[in-house]
Amino acid sequence: MAKVLAVLSSGHKDTENNYETGWWAEELFAPMEILKNAGHQVELASPKGGKPTLDEVSISEEYDPEGKYKKMYQSGLADNTKKLSDVNAKEYDAIFIVGGHGAMYDLAEDETLHGIINAVYDNGKIVSAVCHGPAPLIWTKRPDGQSIIAGLDVTGYPEAVEPEGLPEILPFSLEGKMNEVANYTADEKVVWGNEQVLTGRDPFASEALAEELVKALDNKNN
Repeated sequence: MAKVLAVLSSGHKDTENNYETGWWAEELFAPMEILKNAGHQVELASPKGGKPTLDEVSISEEYDPEGKYKKMYQSGLADNTKKLSDVNAKEYDAIFIVGGHGAMYDLAEDETLHGIINAVYDNGKIVSAVCHGPAPLIWTKRPDGQSIIAGLDVTGYPEAVEPEGLPEILPFSLEGKMNEVANYTADEKVVWGNEQVLTGRDPFASEALAEELVKALDNKNN
């Protein structure tokens, strides 16, 4: 059994633009289900700890037509997260950064999270992220001062499919920033940058990313 740390945004509220966001339901719950069914343990963390803010759009009928993720959310599966500052990175075989636009606000430049990512990586374990979840990888610097994804093949949420009007109020372009340091592609659902770095494009890549993560964890444990 491997131990995986799933990191969620605590949430962001922009009163000026009447915009509130956080983490995306499918991007936590789909991987969580696959990892648990494979016999692995998933623990949750966020910058503030406690119950992080969900992007309510992610459990709307449009994105969760069967209400599966809404039921999982309402059951309390994500109500208790550990504070990032209380995380011991050495305990984990992988870190998984959940997407949702919230990740661009409170996870992207969180130095505590960068430290955890580096520690997991230095321990020979797996760093993974989906959708907007790769944002913190851009700012996670290695000892040489380069991003942890510098020169690697990566993916993440494409600029072209951001909701209309949203890019104007987001803190940065995810695709643009990833392209500054890495080789970004929107053509693949999941991309291994190297044997330790795995990225997924969007919510619909959540299951594929989790399946790749399970395979990699099983290989490391055999």
